Formats: sequence, C-alpha cells, structure tokens
Amino acid sequence: MDHNNNIAQLKDSGLKVTGPRLKILDLFEQRPEAHLSAEDVYRLLLEDDSDIGVATIYRVLTQFEQAEILIRHHFETGKAVYELNRGGHHDHIVCVKCNQVTEFFDPRIEEIQEQIATERGYKIVDHSLYMYGVCADCQSKAKK
Repeated sequence: MDHNNNIAQLKDSGLKVTGPRLKILDLFEQRPEAHLSAEDVYRLLLEDDSDIGVATIYRVLTQFEQAEILIRHHFETGKAVYELNRGGHHDHIVCVKCNQVTEFFDPRIEEIQEQIATERGYKIVDHSLYMYGVCADCQSKAKK
C-alpha cells in the first residue's frame, strides 16, 4: 500500500486526511478485488487492532462513495457493499449461497447491450449488470 498515494487521493477528493480515512482506504487498497460491507470493514479493522467505531465507518464509506473513491453496490444480499473505484467497467456474478462476488468483463455482452439500446433509440450513458447463481464451490458442497 502506498500511503503517499492514498494521502494524495484523499486531498484530491477534498477530504481531510485522518487516521480512520487512511486505514479504511488502506484496507480497500490491500484488497482491490474485494466487495466489503461496513460490517466487513469493521471486522477487518478489529482484526488489525484498529479502534474505529461503526458510525465512523459508515460515514467514511459514504464520503468515499461521494468522492468516487469507492463504488457502492446493492446485491440481493440485503446490504450495501463497496469496492475500490479502479476506473473501467465490469459486471458481477453473485453466489446466492455464500455471497461470493466475481467480477467479469465480456465484450459480447457490451456489444449486445449497445445493439439493444440503439435499436430502441437509446444511447447508453451507464449500466450495471448483476447476475445471480451458485458458485462452483457451493455446487460441489451440495453434491456431497
């Protein structure tokens, strides 16, 4: 993790550099593929002996979302999860058994979406695709 880069990112976003903000940003930087809920962040910070309250975590996550540092998703798990905004587009497949989130990008899907929009007179400005299924691990557990 690059503290100097994180400090610059916070300053560039107009956010004051504080201990909790740095620790939470570092947490996401260490797990760039992760999709973490506020509870996940709290648990990971506790494991790291960080004493940051749940209310502070929610506040920082909201600030990071507003600053476009994080992206918030509402999968059908019933709670918001956040991921680091790495730029670039990708879609998600979510396991309905274990809530594992897998990111993917498929140009065929993107092309079909453009085609559908164009045929209906639309120009896509943004979209998100969430697919739900049962991951390979959960399928193999169910067979046992």
